[in-house]
Amino acid sequence: MKTRTDETSRYLKDIKSADVWSVFKIIADFVKGFDELGELGPSVTIFGSARTNKDDVYYKEAEKLASVLGNRGFNIITGGGPGIMEAANKGASNNPDIESIGLNIDLAFEQISNPYTTKKLNFDYFFSRKVMLVKYSIAYVIFPGGFGTLDELFEALTLVQTKKVSGVKIFVVGVDFYKPLLDFIENKMLKYDTIEKEDLELIRLTDDLDCIAGEIEASIVEQIKFLKDANLCDTTYYKSLADFLYEKDMIDDRRSE
Repeated sequence: MKTRTDETSRYLKDIKSADVWSVFKIIADFVKGFDELGELGPSVTIFGSARTNKDDVYYKEAEKLASVLGNRGFNIITGGGPGIMEAANKGASNNPDIESIGLNIDLAFEQISNPYTTKKLNFDYFFSRKVMLVKYSIAYVIFPGGFGTLDELFEALTLVQTKKVSGVKIFVVGVDFYKPLLDFIENKMLKYDTIEKEDLELIRLTDDLDCIAGEIEASIVEQIKFLKDANLCDTTYYKSLADFLYEKDMIDDRRSE
């Protein structure tokens, strides 16, 4: 079993190695992700702590939400590890018509792959893994977590705020857990003009899982419009979203908004 010292030594060696070799490893991470995930249909990424145990209320809620979303036809993407990630993959794995995807990272501790994925990828670098966690999703759901989860939350907020991604919804589950953080954002960051008032609207703090599922489903129409306005109607992603809406009678035909 690898230790933290082993992992530190590996990364130090990687940093000291030739830049060209590191570039090839980074490219390999991205190519792997693009090849495996490029043709996914509508998907939702669920983030949360690797340390949450099976008896925790948020573990059960993550499993339930993933099951609800899976029954509505959404693939579920997680970081592939234990805790909230395991719960989400477990809930998704109950539906054979969708993918339960785990995008794991090679760590010396905590990040052991959970057994509920139908598609599993391992990444060498956090940043390439993070790109894949957000690139193919129409919504991000953030459950309680630690530094990694907060990093993912603020990465998602930055991407939406700067319009690097459009039409993507960010849901934060755990009102008791996250309310102090949202208060800080509103009472400190907004007060000191480090964000705009409309930035507060990027975050949907709620424990209502049915509401989350419904809003995610409705947001596909917005995604379709964005892709159409960007002249991306010929892309596989656009067609997968259009097919999804057509099958649910949310559009009259696959060329509609």
